[in-house]
Amino acid sequence: MVTARIVAGALVALALALAAGCSAGPATEPAPAEAPAPTAGSLLDEVRAKGEIRVCSTGDYRPFTYLDKATGTWEGIDIDMAGDLAAKLGVRLTLVETTWGTLLDDLGRTCDIAMGGISVTTDRAQRAFYSDPYLVDGKTPITRCENVDRFQTLEQIDQPGVRAVVNPGGTNESFVEANLERAEIVRHPDNNTIFEEILAGRADLMITDATETRWQQQQHPELCAVHPEAPFTFSEKAYLLPRGDVVLQEWVNTWLRIARNDGTYDRFARPRLG
Repeated sequence: MVTARIVAGALVALALALAAGCSAGPATEPAPAEAPAPTAGSLLDEVRAKGEIRVCSTGDYRPFTYLDKATGTWEGIDIDMAGDLAAKLGVRLTLVETTWGTLLDDLGRTCDIAMGGISVTTDRAQRAFYSDPYLVDGKTPITRCENVDRFQTLEQIDQPGVRAVVNPGGTNESFVEANLERAEIVRHPDNNTIFEEILAGRADLMITDATETRWQQQQHPELCAVHPEAPFTFSEKAYLLPRGDVVLQEWVNTWLRIARNDGTYDRFARPRLG
């Protein structure tokens, strides 16, 4: 009797378990994985689709960028690099003149990328992306060669009667405004002719990037770069990209890394930098 009741109970329990298993069927299967969210479109795709990349450049900062307005001819290290970038994308290059003061506003509005000796700053990085840096630089003086010993330090420069010429709108102006209180700051709007102000005696010196001082002393034997190997500041040069476009940034970084290691960048830079 007891055995029969035990067997009967076991059979009932088995039947209930089987019934529960059948009814649970689909509910116990894992839910299908959600499809990945579609990737947002990148400017890289737009550039390739329209067959053109627009590159903003100031055209006034040799050896990186220079525009001869009389002929419309561009030249410079970063102009050559822009041509290589366009060729690697398989699109035509359109160069768009900008200014240091409007550079960030023009990016994304009149051009897709900005190139031309652009310094990396935290202020600019709030509004745009940068590529990986391709050059280390820093602010240092350039003056007539007979005055090199007079302008070795910021203390020597920041004296009454000293005239420091500067191009408005960029990091040179920011630097002198932050560091010169007693010296006279002379603003000259044309960066292509600014060094003539020193040659003509209308200014005593300019503080700019060491790379530019080295290049300018090659062009003007009367001018000497002041300790360009040990500038007052540390800075880097990079290309400026629209904020948020990681796809474009990754592609530019890949292209730049290859160009820096296969001799492309050196081929453009060596004739101008030595």
